Amino acid sequence: MLRKAMRWGGVLTAGAAAGLAYLTSQVHAAAERDERRPADVIIVLGAAEYRGLPSPVLKSRLDHALALYRQGLAPRILTTGGSGGDPDFTEGEVGRNYLVRKGVPSEAILVEPEAETTFQSVLAAGEIMARMNLRSCLLVTDGYHLLRSKKMLEERGFAVYGSPRPGIRQSAVREWWLAARQAVGLLLWSARLRW
Repeated sequence: MLRKAMRWGGVLTAGAAAGLAYLTSQVHAAAERDERRPADVIIVLGAAEYRGLPSPVLKSRLDHALALYRQGLAPRILTTGGSGGDPDFTEGEVGRNYLVRKGVPSEAILVEPEAETTFQSVLAAGEIMARMNLRSCLLVTDGYHLLRSKKMLEERGFAVYGSPRPGIRQSAVREWWLAARQAVGLLLWSARLRW
């Protein structure tokens, strides 16, 4: 009886590991794919800001969104992100201010200033899109972050095209580690464990 239970436990463990490995490869593949095309809005997922200035990661995301906007791929940019503990600034507002300084008209920028997690940002962005009758978006974030974020918006019925921010390539081990973490996050989200 114990041997049979151990055998089944091994089979289940191997199956779970194979499934996670497959999903990790899907996350990694999505991170490498730029699907840029015309859309209703460009969504920039937030990242840290420091006393009103974008962190290098947020700046890179904003610069990429700016390039897409200047290519005429969308008439609006939606910046997301809450305060992250900063009493004076939010990631979304810092993003808007940065883009305005770069020449984007303020009326072309939408801001979601309250979300503290990816799930909250995507949920709020989806609500804004639905309210404004926007049906498609270009999603800008880090590559490893794209698949999970896309799935969240697609579940709400939107056409979502990922466009990862350019950046310095990480080591292969680090890239696969980040993909594996996102694969676990995608599994938990799919199981309705949402945060």
